[in-house]
Amino acid sequence: MYMSASFVILGFLERQSNYGYELKKLYDSLFGRDKPILSGQIYSTLTRLARDGKVEEVADKELSGGPERTKYAITRKGRNHLNAWLQTPEEPAPQLQATMYIKTVLALLRSDDASVYLDRQRHAHIERMRSLVKNRRDCQIAEKLLIDHAIFHLEADLRWIDLTSSRLTKLKEQLCL
Repeated sequence: MYMSASFVILGFLERQSNYGYELKKLYDSLFGRDKPILSGQIYSTLTRLARDGKVEEVADKELSGGPERTKYAITRKGRNHLNAWLQTPEEPAPQLQATMYIKTVLALLRSDDASVYLDRQRHAHIERMRSLVKNRRDCQIAEKLLIDHAIFHLEADLRWIDLTSSRLTKLKEQLCL
């Protein structure tokens, strides 16, 4: 599966119903260090999630002197979609670290044992590594070098998984969860 704003929004709404603006602030505080999410992306994602029955508007409309604000809540369908995504290890690939970090934080937000997610991810990485090592045996040097490159990235991810696993308690404390 892939990481998208929809999973982050579902993860936030699973914890509590909220307004689009508040979801943006929460996203930026947890994940937006390098690239904050645009407000338009939050609202277009909420619209798609509502269309697909994964979130619903809550009757608690708020007037703040400006336009009416709509509060959203996750539905059972949204919760099931989020659960499936969180329980599925990501395909090991370059640039996976951001998604692994997001899944770890969302698991902590929902008071799950994030170590279970990290263990699944570790297993997926090890399986991919085994496959690459097996394929490397019978190939030409150019392909071996490409496979070595992929293996080195997997090794780095595995080190990150181990380090993150050892720091889950501290991460949870610093996120004030």
